Amino acid sequence: MPVQRLNHAVLYIRDLERSVAFYRDALGFEVVMSMPGGAFLQAPGSSNDHDLALFEIGPEAADSPAGRTSVGLYHLAWEVDTLDELERIAAKLGESGALVGASDHVTTKALYAHDPDGLEYEICWLVPASLIDDEALAARSRIRPLNLAADKQRYGGQTRGGVGVSTPA
Repeated sequence: MPVQRLNHAVLYIRDLERSVAFYRDALGFEVVMSMPGGAFLQAPGSSNDHDLALFEIGPEAADSPAGRTSVGLYHLAWEVDTLDELERIAAKLGESGALVGASDHVTTKALYAHDPDGLEYEICWLVPASLIDDEALAARSRIRPLNLAADKQRYGGQTRGGVGVSTPA
């Protein structure tokens, strides 16, 4: 049987308290278990044991050279259910200074942000399969600036994303 989905991510970070506060305040994660130097967090609405684990390695840790001088992970992507939620998170990330980009990949609407250690992640909403046509598929080769107001007008702020794509129809 093939791999079905990502179960959780584990990050090495400099300061556990700072990172827990960031993921809690920016994305709504809640600590479900902790230990000295480590915490396991669950995303809002998740029934997973944990979705993110954080392990502190100390304030002197160097930035990750991945993508500059070494291979490594570029970013993690978390999906939200609605464009209203994507908009709410965009505002929260903007207020905290973490938002570094926003892109329209036609079938995916994406925000890009950095956590306190500079690790990048993406928050995205996927156009439901029933709303993807041949024109949209052909346009995916071009990335555009994200226009949430236009997308909400086109798809609706409460339309459940990813149906038939990342979640069953």
